[in-house]
Amino acid sequence: MAVDPNVKTIVDNRRARFEYEILETYEAGIQLTGTEVKSIRAGKANLQDAFALFRDGEAWLHNLHISPHGTASKVFNHDPTRRRKLLLHRKEINRMMGLVEQKGLTVIPLKLVLNRGWIKAHLGVARGKKLHDKRQAIKDRQTQRDIQRELKER
Repeated sequence: MAVDPNVKTIVDNRRARFEYEILETYEAGIQLTGTEVKSIRAGKANLQDAFALFRDGEAWLHNLHISPHGTASKVFNHDPTRRRKLLLHRKEINRMMGLVEQKGLTVIPLKLVLNRGWIKAHLGVARGKKLHDKRQAIKDRQTQRDIQRELKER
């Protein structure tokens, strides 16, 4: 997989792939204010408890915490946990809505990236993992580390 030099990861939700099994991924724009953009570019965002909901045919991102911008006044600053509209194509919204309603899946943000000057959210349609799945993931990761260590020593 080629790495695009125009895409820079700003914030990553590392727990998402441990807590959830990611079935599909999408890239969406986010409707932001100026101070939110400045804070995100400074890396002051937290995706830990964020999730997407669908209301009236639109996608909304909830619980994305973006810290208030330091040099902006309180009047012009933003609410840190306000819900933000996700900018997706109608077909993508309908597909995700169908998966969430029928199969009981959830949509979570995986990371925020800076793509050619635009802030985009990578979303994942996910199913929650059970405890034994998480233990298996830890074992697999440890085995991969051991294999890499052995190959490195040779």
